[in-house]
Amino acid sequence: QVQLEESGGGPVQAGGSLRLSCTASGSTFSSYYMGWLRQAPGKERETVAAINWNGASTYYADSAKGRFTISKGNAKNTVYLQMNSLKPEDTGVYYCATDQGDWWAYGSSPQSWGQGTQVTVSS
Repeated sequence: QVQLEESGGGPVQAGGSLRLSCTASGSTFSSYYMGWLRQAPGKERETVAAINWNGASTYYADSAKGRFTISKGNAKNTVYLQMNSLKPEDTGVYYCATDQGDWWAYGSSPQSWGQGTQVTVSS
């Protein structure tokens, strides 16, 4: 079983930046995909970015392309989401997630996710 702990959320003005961090523990995760999902008010949960175990392959939702960057830490059990040029529509709870496969490609939910961190972007 994998435990995921997120940090880095908070309030920010439109146009600002935030960096989310997630640390995984409790299981062998080097072969897993890790990523970030967003639950915006009144909307379905969306995978905004994901990365494979060695950082060689990434995925971005259209809403995140050009503004968000996902990366792995040196220890491979940490994933970051750098969010720039934030917009009010980026507001939501951001969940770190992991799975053995690329869950977003199949429209399914990841195997494990954390408690989430709130991001609030004001105009």
